[in-house]
Amino acid sequence: MDSLFSCRRRKDERIYEQLRRTLYIGVPGHGIAWAVPIKSVGGGKILAYLNDGRQDARYTPEFNFSYELIVAIANEGRTDTVMNAARAAGAMGGTVLHGKGTTSPESEKFLGVSIAKEKEVILIVARKEQKADIMRSIMTRAGADTDAGAVVFSVPVSEVAGFGMFDET
Repeated sequence: MDSLFSCRRRKDERIYEQLRRTLYIGVPGHGIAWAVPIKSVGGGKILAYLNDGRQDARYTPEFNFSYELIVAIANEGRTDTVMNAARAAGAMGGTVLHGKGTTSPESEKFLGVSIAKEKEVILIVARKEQKADIMRSIMTRAGADTDAGAVVFSVPVSEVAGFGMFDET
């Protein structure tokens, strides 16, 4: 399993180096890249692909990562409220995706937040030590009891590129 992990690590390093060279990831204004661990994979062909063709491979993710992806889902037009709260706790920036939820009429609200209206999904990558402060700040200043109505959760991030001063290489 150690050789499989080190092979995967080398492949990740090559991918991130290529991102830095071709997309200028790491240069201010050119964005960031991140990877999240896969807990489950549907289908043997996909698992074999991820493990360099090995049909007998198993995937057991490591869950001790230095970064977290904070996902805040807020009401449309409230990105600035969420990002101001996140920056107040040390976030460097974020990426906004626009979306619209769909639901049945019986379940139009979750925690008092409409899930069928236009939403903004704010993605923030932060060091794991900063995650709790950033999430707490968003929930206090832009949480479910505010006009922003943000719902926040996080997922571990296995690799990052594009933070400039955070990059290890």
